[in-house]
Amino acid sequence: MSFQEELTVEEINSIVHEVDAKLKNETYEKAFQWAKGKIEQYPNCEQLVWQMALILDAWRLAKNIPDSEKYEAYINDWYVRALDSKDENIRNRAANSLFGFYSRKGRYEKAEECLKYFSSQNPERKRKQAFIYSKTNRMNDAYKTYEELLFSGYQMMSMVFQSMYVLAMQDKDRDKALILVEKQSELANIFEMGEYHEVSCRLDLATADKDVEATIETMERMLASVDKISAFTKATLYEHMEFKELDEKYITELYKNLLTNFSDKEIYGYMEKNKRWQQLVSRNSNLLID
Repeated sequence: MSFQEELTVEEINSIVHEVDAKLKNETYEKAFQWAKGKIEQYPNCEQLVWQMALILDAWRLAKNIPDSEKYEAYINDWYVRALDSKDENIRNRAANSLFGFYSRKGRYEKAEECLKYFSSQNPERKRKQAFIYSKTNRMNDAYKTYEELLFSGYQMMSMVFQSMYVLAMQDKDRDKALILVEKQSELANIFEMGEYHEVSCRLDLATADKDVEATIETMERMLASVDKISAFTKATLYEHMEFKELDEKYITELYKNLLTNFSDKEIYGYMEKNKRWQQLVSRNSNLLID
């Protein structure tokens, strides 16, 4: 029976350090038996159970311990026991360790079962799922899952760069703002998002700087590439993904809205003497008449 179900963090760390020292100074068998005794003494301390399994498993693999297979059943059992923890953090760590354990053994069906312990919002779950697909000859599914990770990763990073840009502008740090805009544009290029996404992030800074040349060049490039705003749907990076087609009406409305916004004299009054901007405003006026 366990007379002390829980241990403090300090007590757990002390036991872990002790088994680590034993692994360095004694035989693996002696260290393993000592650790096994501690787990039997505190069977309900899930943090200890998981950490002991992890360190013994890692040491066994790194040091090529002879006859290491005879320890696998114990280590596997300890990982599984940690999966029942009420602590989500311990469950996730145990699931991650067990995923690696089963994957190394080629038991991919069992490894896939571990994924249910990861949040569906956790990108690591999706990455692991793609790995399982690749190992079980579901190649299209593997590609698609990796591509979805790339696409969602781009969206998140782009939003982060934009938010950091806003902070830099609030701090009146124009140099940092420029760096962030450049990075956001490079990001769109690397992830094959298309010219529209590469240039559109530059407009706000050009407007804030009242940079006439940069403003009109950005406007013109955005208008010229608006019909390719969904160019990423044809990119090789995402060839296994399915995207909803944008209809011509949406593209046309977006073009008109951009043209109207770019013609706003209250915002772009500093452009008044630029002939290219005057032509843009004239084009908008003609559209409104039509």
